[in-house]
Amino acid sequence: MNVPDDLRFTAEHEWVRRLDDGSRVRVGITDFAQDALGDVVFVDLPDVGDTVSSGDSVGELESTKSVSDMYAPVAGTVAAVNDALADNPALVNDDPYGDGWLLDVDVDDLSALDELMDAAAYRELTEG
Repeated sequence: MNVPDDLRFTAEHEWVRRLDDGSRVRVGITDFAQDALGDVVFVDLPDVGDTVSSGDSVGELESTKSVSDMYAPVAGTVAAVNDALADNPALVNDDPYGDGWLLDVDVDDLSALDELMDAAAYRELTEG
């Protein structure tokens, strides 16, 4: 299972990557999550400008196996969504840490990133 060392993770199997020196982060689901879901056939994402709170449901991923909620790992404002997923939701399976990203969030409080798991803790969660 692929768990990049430069990301932070949630127990709900979302990943977070800081995009720059500012407060914007990119969010997606982990390789573990996409594998458990199976083939993703539809992605429902929030609107740009929506305010989200950590732990809130912010969308759904529909696969051939089930429909799963996606949760905001941090509080903030949705800055961008991956429009490519509308035409090609399989990107979530093919490249969950790259082209299959879900949304960008302008984070209210960057210290919230410190509360997320690092790669070692996430590996322990999923392998444990």
